[in-house]
Amino acid sequence: MADREPILEVSHLVKHFPLTQGILFKRQIGAVKAVDDVSFELYQGETLGIVGESGCGKSTVAKLLMNLEQPTSGSIRYKGEDISRLSGRALKAVRRNIQMVFQDPYTSLNPRMTVGDIIGEPFEIHPEVAPKGDRRKKVRELLDVVGLNPEYINRYPHQFSGGQRQRIGIARGLALNPEIIICDEPVSALDVSVQAQVINLMERLQNEFDLSYVFIAHDLSIVRHISDRVGVMYLGKLAEIGTDSQIYDHPTHPYTQALLSAVPQPDPEVRDSRERIILSGDVPSPANPPSGCRFRTRCWKAEDRCAEEVPLLAVPERFAKADTGVAHPSACHFAEERDVVHV
Repeated sequence: MADREPILEVSHLVKHFPLTQGILFKRQIGAVKAVDDVSFELYQGETLGIVGESGCGKSTVAKLLMNLEQPTSGSIRYKGEDISRLSGRALKAVRRNIQMVFQDPYTSLNPRMTVGDIIGEPFEIHPEVAPKGDRRKKVRELLDVVGLNPEYINRYPHQFSGGQRQRIGIARGLALNPEIIICDEPVSALDVSVQAQVINLMERLQNEFDLSYVFIAHDLSIVRHISDRVGVMYLGKLAEIGTDSQIYDHPTHPYTQALLSAVPQPDPEVRDSRERIILSGDVPSPANPPSGCRFRTRCWKAEDRCAEEVPLLAVPERFAKADTGVAHPSACHFAEERDVVHV
């Protein structure tokens, strides 16, 4: 994709939440560094997966992309325009093209509204998309597109299962014909069998409408199934990013290798033959992250250099001319390929 212009470009994105002390006269005593210098690109028609454990900053990235949170610094460019500081009509215009599917289908739908009102609400905000007389017809078409009976238009959210509710959320996200959909763990609250149905639906819709996804999740097997490229986050930073085959077949960052080694393996022969990487210690607090490499306090490769120098997210020089499977950006001073068995 190097010869194509990205549809979304995130550069050095930072989000720090202030920690304050006092009741009447609050003063800042620190900051939670939820996102700290994150950069990536998203191309038309592709899915960029972002994975990592809870608290690593994935959902904060999603909120920043939707302008639900203002970045501390950095930029988010949509088709070359920085949208991170937009407001009013300018932000409203951009949000037509960037929509979101939320994690919990049980709380993201208004229980007092019918399905028809929920899916049709974007047309009230952007009346130019669909004339008032055509909106009910458009809602029925959207229900059909996501695999629900159009006759359900007058039902309420409590009359649907979790998977059906998430389909309603997806239909709402499609209403304005967006180019990008931010998916914040859209299947994590669903049963495994329902997860597969929703993922297959999203893949079909992507092919049908040429959508671009930022797909945030903690389930590595789901991310591999749907993603073209994958970014691995740890404590507010990207540890490694590359194509799905580069990340899953040729991981070079120790954290990525540890994550992949923990994925459940149903085949007993494969399970017994692979090396399990057990990390020591706990995840440090984002309010007081370690100096240098954020992963060094749990890394078996850590040396003095790791505490003094922040590793850059770049292709390691020793891999620059190697096979393309290994040559991808990794934020580690001692990055090396390690067989952790396929997910």
